[in-house]
Amino acid sequence: MRMSPNELVQHLGKPAADFTKDDLMRFCEEREVEMLNLRYVAEDGRLRTLNFAISSPEHLSTILSYGERVDGSNVFSFIEAGSSDLYVVPRYRTAFLNPFTAVPTVDVLCSIYDNMGTPLDSDPGHILHRADAEFTRQTGCILKGMGELEYYVVGDKNGVFPSVDQKGYHASEPFAKFEDIRTEALRLLAKTGAKIKYGHSEVGSFSDGDNYYEQHEIEFLPTSLEEAAEQIILAKWFIRMLCNQRGVEASFAPKITAGRAGSGMHFHMLVESNGRNVTLKNDKLSDTVRKMIAGILEATDALTAFGNTIPTSYLRLVPHQEAPTRICWGEGNRSVAIRVPLGWQGTHKMISSANPRCPAPEPDGNSNQTFEFRVPDGSADIYLTLAGLATAALHGLNMPDARDKARQLHVDVNIFKPDDKEQLTSLEQLPMSCCESADALNTKRAIFEDNGIFPAGLIDSHIAKLKKFDDKGLSERLYGKNDEIRTLVKEFFHIG
Repeated sequence: MRMSPNELVQHLGKPAADFTKDDLMRFCEEREVEMLNLRYVAEDGRLRTLNFAISSPEHLSTILSYGERVDGSNVFSFIEAGSSDLYVVPRYRTAFLNPFTAVPTVDVLCSIYDNMGTPLDSDPGHILHRADAEFTRQTGCILKGMGELEYYVVGDKNGVFPSVDQKGYHASEPFAKFEDIRTEALRLLAKTGAKIKYGHSEVGSFSDGDNYYEQHEIEFLPTSLEEAAEQIILAKWFIRMLCNQRGVEASFAPKITAGRAGSGMHFHMLVESNGRNVTLKNDKLSDTVRKMIAGILEATDALTAFGNTIPTSYLRLVPHQEAPTRICWGEGNRSVAIRVPLGWQGTHKMISSANPRCPAPEPDGNSNQTFEFRVPDGSADIYLTLAGLATAALHGLNMPDARDKARQLHVDVNIFKPDDKEQLTSLEQLPMSCCESADALNTKRAIFEDNGIFPAGLIDSHIAKLKKFDDKGLSERLYGKNDEIRTLVKEFFHIG
């Protein structure tokens, strides 16, 4: 506990999962906390805030016991103004010290309940909770997830160490000008209890007029699906707050400009049984995971309705940009929708090769292998995307022909090479617009509505919202029209 960067964990001497109301009250009293913020996620994917100036122990106890009312019609478009009161109720395990306030302040993330005090059926957070629970109920396994959050930082073009256009991958200071923002975000996120793998600069770096654009990525470690979603939401908020302090902008938009790297939000997954990763069996991808991949690929076109929600999403899903365009999977292949990345099987002796005086560690038999869904971007509804992935994976486990489908959709080549054109044309294409995405969701809605996980009304609402963009054929219409592309990018620059 003492090594935890989370100050509440250090002070209380217990893991965050065990926090109680009394724990938070004791922390606030002993650390002289003056403010409490209840935070929740609205339909636009951003954090909303209720501020409380703590006036007494009784006052704090009431807030932590009951939460507060909010106007749901200003939170979700599907809530009618005539009967719109909702409750936001704190989840104690999410409490953290706010690093941006002038006085000691504790923030707590909240769940949303309806006017009867039951979980709001269409709240994306509760939908993810249902999907996660149903996966475990049917399989006895735990599905874990981790996000890769890509974003651009935009500032003035200056400095004596110029970047090289589209060559920013893993660049270091001084060539990576905004590395300090990324590393500070990592440090602050760790203090909330977020499980972080690493951060680095990404491919995208370029100048446009007086502006300099630099792409970065933060990648997390596998954790529960709900915690994986919370980490990404907090990461977006921290990055924006730090950029605001620095006088620069951050954008999670899927595409900044034509011809240069877009920003995705990939999700890695693994399956645990009795605390062991069962993604591999005998150093090969297990039948369980192959079936899950088949189910996700079956639903991939419809999943874009949750993971690629704006017209510029489909300017990213084009060939030769390390973004998928066809529905298939493969090992170590960035041209596919689902990638099985390089693992560490049989490589435990590398460390003794690099350090000849140090013995190699003994393998513990537990793999860290994952499989990665590469389609979503920063416009994604994170809760619904993860819920959709869990639901589609479960669908695959129940598909009689899942193993055959996985075999048919496996590729071991770069499908964009001319020699492999025949295999490319045999694969189904991803939607090319929000309208096509909406049609795919409508066609395959039964996958998501099964077991009551996604309410029919939410599916209807999502389809209608996507259809309003009326963007069918937009990519073709905008080809070569850079001014029109800039206008569209600007409209969605601060999405999510």
